Amino acid sequence: MSRDEAVGSAGARRPSPLWTFGLLRSELVITVGRWRTLALLGVLAAVPVLVGIAVRTETRGGPGAGRGGGAGPAFIAQITNNGLFLVFTALAATLPFFLPMAVGVVAGDAIAGEASAGTLRYLLVAPAGRTRLLLTKYATVMAFCVLATLVVAVSALIVGALLFPLGDLTTISGTRISFAEGLGRALLIALVVAVSLVGVAALGLFVSTLTQSGIAAMATTVGLLITVQILDQIPQLHAIQPYLFSHYWLSFADLMRDPVYWDGLVRNLGLQALYAGVFGSAAWARFTTKDISA
Repeated sequence: MSRDEAVGSAGARRPSPLWTFGLLRSELVITVGRWRTLALLGVLAAVPVLVGIAVRTETRGGPGAGRGGGAGPAFIAQITNNGLFLVFTALAATLPFFLPMAVGVVAGDAIAGEASAGTLRYLLVAPAGRTRLLLTKYATVMAFCVLATLVVAVSALIVGALLFPLGDLTTISGTRISFAEGLGRALLIALVVAVSLVGVAALGLFVSTLTQSGIAAMATTVGLLITVQILDQIPQLHAIQPYLFSHYWLSFADLMRDPVYWDGLVRNLGLQALYAGVFGSAAWARFTTKDISA
């Protein structure tokens, strides 16, 4: 069922679950099928390739090469011993900017892109209502968060398996765990990273309701993301930094401890829920009272 069919086949005042599922599926297909989205996913998939090749090349440079000297993303020094660490390194490298930027672009275009293309009023002709449409858009952005994170993780796993050995790995705490358990933790880390982006998704969706220009919404969301990242690096602003949505992003590294440290993870998830609630509510309040002219 295409989006046009989902809209056109709704004959009742209240949309059926099948109609809602059809609209969600259509939104997912349209979002992922855009050349812009495919380009973003391609860039995300390329990051682990570049990191893996760089580490592999450095390793061949001589004794002691490839250890990183303490520099670079988390886990980079362990990649040469176990390719699974490339998954953790790639997620750490993409989370500060590339992943949230991709999510910000998709979220910023969610409503404003429809208004810019002149299709928003057509979507609202269906009996779903603005609330259901907004929730569908947010669900689509969240699905993209998961997809984008998995693209990075899977690409890193493939490259790590091709360039480096695999096997039991050593946690940050120094204990040894099996490769199967390490793979399970890698999946859990990927899911935590995806959930860490819900704040950016809600912020981008809110910005998208403020304008009828998709480009303006995307640029504003990415600009806010960069601004928050800068604020999080200024020591004089330490008082407000724990409230910035990016502050606990890298706490996923605590999942590689034995036992796991949960404090940073819980704070991160709680902060993302707070941002999702605040900006999600703001997006709903704006969208449900907005005069739709396109």
